[in-house]
Amino acid sequence: MSAGDAGLPRAARLLRPADFARAYGHRPRAAAGPLVVYAAANDLPDGRTRLGLSVSRRIGNAVVRNAWKRRLREVFRHRTSALPVGTDLIVVVRGGPVPAGAAGAREIAELLVTLVGRVTSRRGYAAARRESQGPQPGTRRAGRGRNR
Repeated sequence: MSAGDAGLPRAARLLRPADFARAYGHRPRAAAGPLVVYAAANDLPDGRTRLGLSVSRRIGNAVVRNAWKRRLREVFRHRTSALPVGTDLIVVVRGGPVPAGAAGAREIAELLVTLVGRVTSRRGYAAARRESQGPQPGTRRAGRGRNR
């Protein structure tokens, strides 16, 4: 890691298989080009956005897979402010060569932000967000009333 490279902190990564299963299980996803993005609301107290990566061996050898992961982590680190807070994201790479250079980084950054916007605007994501936050103030829970 170079001196100017801050890396992706452990708190900003999806690490547990249960977190991956939850994000995959909510099913809101969007795909374009070489990327598929899954999103699920998280209930972390600090509301941070976390990233999980899935790069299959079908994509290429270890050099190619690691290049994809480095590129995606770099884009995530630089574009976190453009992503919705309190979201767990999984980025799946479907294939293709790693976009090189600054133009490639811009292309991947724009694609990632667009896909995340598409996923988080879907009904399934909004419903999952409401579930993770619990009952809203001023709303009544379904069931028997107190006066029965």
